[in-house]
Amino acid sequence: MYLSAEKKQELFETYGKSNKDTGAAESQIALFSYRIAHLTEHLKKNRKDYSTQRALQLLVGKRRSLLDYLKAKDIERYRAIILALKMRK
Repeated sequence: MYLSAEKKQELFETYGKSNKDTGAAESQIALFSYRIAHLTEHLKKNRKDYSTQRALQLLVGKRRSLLDYLKAKDIERYRAIILALKMRK
C-alpha cells in the first residue's frame, strides 16, 4: 500500500500539533496533498482510469474546501500551510 500507518503518523506529526492530531485542518490538507500527488502520478501512466480521475477530483475539492475554511478562520495558518506544502495560490 502506498500510504502506510507510519507515513500517516509522520505527516500528522509534521503538519499537526502532534502525531495524534488527525483532525487539524493542516494535517488533513497535508494528507490530501500526499494522496493527490500519488493519484496524479498514477494517472500519468494510466490515462483512461476514470474512477481514479473521479477520486482525484473529489480529493482536490475536499482539500480546496479545507483551505477555504482555514483562510476564513486564520489567514496566518493558511499562509503557513501553503508555504510548507509548496502549493500555488
